[in-house]
Amino acid sequence: MIFLKTDEEIELMREANRLVGMTLGEVAKHIKPGVTPAQLDKIAKEFIYDHGAIPSFLGYKGAPGTVDFPGAICASVNDQVVHGFPTDYILKDGDVISVDCGTEKNGFCGDSAYTFCVGEVAEDVKALLRTTKESLYLGIEKAIEGNRIGDIGEAVQTYCEKHGYSVVRELVGHGIGRKMHEAPEVPNYGKRGTGPLLKKGMCIAIEPMINMGSKNVVFENDGWTIRTRDRKPSAHFEHTVAIRQGKADILSTFEFVEAVLGSNAI
Repeated sequence: MIFLKTDEEIELMREANRLVGMTLGEVAKHIKPGVTPAQLDKIAKEFIYDHGAIPSFLGYKGAPGTVDFPGAICASVNDQVVHGFPTDYILKDGDVISVDCGTEKNGFCGDSAYTFCVGEVAEDVKALLRTTKESLYLGIEKAIEGNRIGDIGEAVQTYCEKHGYSVVRELVGHGIGRKMHEAPEVPNYGKRGTGPLLKKGMCIAIEPMINMGSKNVVFENDGWTIRTRDRKPSAHFEHTVAIRQGKADILSTFEFVEAVLGSNAI
């Protein structure tokens, strides 16, 4: 079932999402060679708790037989697409790391992700990141009342494939509200005019997951981490938006990340 939110509920969601953006900005201060994803996770977790919220990824239930998610952030490095554990891997110059973060505050969830460069990154990898981020905003442009979910996916897919990249099929965006994952699913591929109708009050997380090489992915033995089959880099950017008439209302923000990165922002 798709839950439509009132204007008051959307404002509560904006608070949760703003905190996600603030957390990503705090994490951005510490991303450099020599730092581990586990250290970044500790920073994010403490920051979220200090601001009166709950890290909604921590302890999230996975598929039967898998451990509950162990971190406040998903930290996916290089060929890891999403859901990477915040491990003791030491980040090195040239790596990229997707940091996906969720909070729960005032009974509502926030969700956003940003892929960061670690030190000096190859230009072709930077191009992948730029295209993925640009495709996110093209998808958001289609997230308006009267359009359909397929319009969002078509915009993302067309742009990324035009630039020679591939779109992951096994993983999609999602509705969001009182729960982190609600209906509808929001694929990053599709056909215009297909899928559920977008209505005012719907809130969705749009999150292109784009590979430099093949679209094919592999699920690691931990039951969570997903990486590219060909081991080429992947990029991931995400915003939570509310459906409005004429223009999507972006509830999350990259402003805190971009303030930290300055001219180095993707």
